[in-house]
Amino acid sequence: MKLFQEVYRGRRVLITGNSGFKGSNLALMLTELGAELRGYSLSVPTEPALFKLLKLPGETVWGNILELPKLERTFADFLPEIVFHLAAQPVVRRSYREPRETFAVNVMGTVNVLEAARKTPSVRAVVVVTSDKCYENTGSRRGYVESDPMGGFDPYSASKGCAELVTASYRRSFGRSGKRIASVRAGNVIGGGDWAEDRLIPDLVRAAAAGLVEELRAPEAVRPWQHVFEPLTGYLQLGQRLLADEEAFADGWNFGPPEGEACTVQEVAGQLAREWSRIRFRPNPRPEEPHEAALLVLNSEKARRELGWREVWSPAECFRRTARWYRDFYSSGRVNSREDFADYVRDAAAKELPWTR
Repeated sequence: MKLFQEVYRGRRVLITGNSGFKGSNLALMLTELGAELRGYSLSVPTEPALFKLLKLPGETVWGNILELPKLERTFADFLPEIVFHLAAQPVVRRSYREPRETFAVNVMGTVNVLEAARKTPSVRAVVVVTSDKCYENTGSRRGYVESDPMGGFDPYSASKGCAELVTASYRRSFGRSGKRIASVRAGNVIGGGDWAEDRLIPDLVRAAAAGLVEELRAPEAVRPWQHVFEPLTGYLQLGQRLLADEEAFADGWNFGPPEGEACTVQEVAGQLAREWSRIRFRPNPRPEEPHEAALLVLNSEKARRELGWREVWSPAECFRRTARWYRDFYSSGRVNSREDFADYVRDAAAKELPWTR
């Protein structure tokens, strides 16, 4: 099976933020695809950490994304052909405590990555990962589309909107240099191996492991939940088109579940608890907490229409796989990520998705 037409086999790929949950999964997928990897990360963000558990090949340069000289040396030493930029301050509530750091990392960090790419002749494509929260959230039940205005109430969301504007500026200003630059916006990603702060499923499984009941501070909040492999496959499909020098794909892209599949926080917790009985929770709304959007839905028809991107697993399968991953990890130390990816590829091939042919 020639996944992504084997475009990543032997290809030099740089991932910023490779030690995080999403970055570790992307590194796993690219390793399975035969890529030559290098990472650039500040530190391993949690303990436990999927990055450590996977023990993937490839060097990681430990450094701050704000250290432009070190970042430029990393690019110059490795000479990547494509860059996936995932390094970020990713937590909404932390952005209220540390707004300056959030803007610095998420905005100037993106500037630094694009500057390093601009100055490195080997780089042919850059995929900048932002967030579904980059849009000006009006509370609309209509899914946000790529042409909707950028915005953001809290510092995190605003910083991601700014990162989108930075990316668009570099694309328009320097696109003639032959580098194809795209940005991607995904919904809430789930899967085994995430222990980040202030996220629903990591909070639930930490409480379960400790024999505690987790309190849901926003039980009715609606989010576009999806398994982490789903948007990452979209990023890789997009990277494939950018490496083919297809200028039309140097643009902004949404990757979220189909309309009608968004779920509330309480619904997700309930589905996980049905799969792993140690998960216990109770709603405890906290109106005094800092503002977070109550409703957020993406429209991903552009990716479906123009990239041929499709979801592989239903929401129920995503929740089942995620609960099983943590259940197996806490009961026996087993790490199911490679097996899950192999199953994901098998199920995608059965659906005859374009990237499997």
